[in-house]
Amino acid sequence: MLQLKQFVFVIIVAFVALGISAGQTIAEEDFSKPDELVLKSEAVFKSFKADPQMDWFRDNVSKAKGIFIVPRMLRGGFFIGGSGGSGALLAKNRETGKWSYPAFYTMGSVSFGLQIGGDVSEIILLVMTDKGIDAMLSNEFKLGGDVAMAAGPVGAGAKAQTADILAYGSAKGAYVGISLEGAVVSPRYKWNNTYYGKEVTLVDILINQTESNPQADNLRDALPATK
Repeated sequence: MLQLKQFVFVIIVAFVALGISAGQTIAEEDFSKPDELVLKSEAVFKSFKADPQMDWFRDNVSKAKGIFIVPRMLRGGFFIGGSGGSGALLAKNRETGKWSYPAFYTMGSVSFGLQIGGDVSEIILLVMTDKGIDAMLSNEFKLGGDVAMAAGPVGAGAKAQTADILAYGSAKGAYVGISLEGAVVSPRYKWNNTYYGKEVTLVDILINQTESNPQADNLRDALPATK
């Protein structure tokens, strides 16, 4: 009996490790290079902002301290499903209101249950607090664990919950507030270095705003001016 329990435990651990690996692999392979992700992020942001149901998003996105766009969040698998995607974060200067150039991250998670097939979602996280921005400057953090997260309000008269990060998603043309509890966000340091042509830090990109790449100017221009 003991050997059977040990065997089951080993199998569960192996499945979890496999699921985590799958999520990370998906996140790292959804785009081949960062400039492709930047172009897609611009299109995704504009589509969210234009949707008739996104009244609260349009009226309040300018209050965000950071905007994290994941243009392609992939999910799939059988029994244990890994999900993942790469995203770009732009942060607002606390004094000038100027948007930074993008820093790149992966977002991935593991979910249990009977899952067959997969889907593709577009994700936008509105970082509403300094605590949320500080988390994005770390090596890794968990949504709903290290920072408070809530589904972003959708529809006329919707009201937001108090949270560090508000999450929105779009799948098959439907725009909704979503829960991403437990998803892990990690910087893509190599992509950041590649995009700016040298070794850079998250602080220099997002806070000091000393790094730039003209390829992202259209994305920055699409973001709202400070109210």
